[in-house]
Amino acid sequence: MEKRQVWTVDVSELPPLHNQELWTGLKTVVMIVSERRLWNKTTTEARFYVSSLSSNAETIAGAIRSHWGIENSLHWTLDVTFCEDESRIRKQNSPENFALLRRLAINLLKQEKTSKQSLKMKRYRAAMDNNYLVQILNSAS
Repeated sequence: MEKRQVWTVDVSELPPLHNQELWTGLKTVVMIVSERRLWNKTTTEARFYVSSLSSNAETIAGAIRSHWGIENSLHWTLDVTFCEDESRIRKQNSPENFALLRRLAINLLKQEKTSKQSLKMKRYRAAMDNNYLVQILNSAS
């Protein structure tokens, strides 16, 4: 069970922030305190955000929750389809380049509608069947 409390403060009500002039459009500072109860343990975590939205706790809480839902969903899909968490790619621009290629591949696999298979199975099938791979690439247009 998790309980979240959200506080927002308009930036104009705070003392000037460090290099505040560099934060174009900054309007609100947000603090979220999450209390999570498991059967044997309770943990509390505080997170801070800055936002260009007006100071409205309910609106900002919804936006943050929505953002993390999308982020977690994409991460889960990438991990299941490409085992991204196990990747050992670490040098120079390689991690960013491969992340881009994985997202491109996910989008292409999602656009291919003739098969009802999972993305992971579509990927495997494309690796084994060049005709299916061409079909996936053609579905982009």
